[in-house]
Amino acid sequence: MDGRLGWDLFLTASGRLARTPFLVATAILIAVAAVYEAWAGAAIHWMTGWFVYPALLYAGACVLSKRLHDRGRSGWWAALVLFALVAVWPAPHGVGAFAFMLILLWAAVDLGAMHGEAGANRFGPSPLAGQPA
Repeated sequence: MDGRLGWDLFLTASGRLARTPFLVATAILIAVAAVYEAWAGAAIHWMTGWFVYPALLYAGACVLSKRLHDRGRSGWWAALVLFALVAVWPAPHGVGAFAFMLILLWAAVDLGAMHGEAGANRFGPSPLAGQPA
């Protein structure tokens, strides 16, 4: 991944992803989910949700995995983040909501604010290689 936004960003989980493309891609996925929630009525939501939500979860897993790879972690951690997101979407409720919100807070800080590993790691070359610091 060379830092550009493209369809492969949402379709493959291999490689690494810098912070800015991660934040843009995350904003796009959340906006698509919010627009779908606002647009779809109950009958339409029940019929189309079986296609929309798996596609959004898959795209989210790909984006999260790439960012986790940039931080030097396994992409499987994306499952925990997505599970927490599904548990609190669209509004947190229940006893476990606090724990799920802590997981999402950790993900926001770790993936959205922290730098990726400098240089190449086991997941590939740095997405910022060749760019001025």
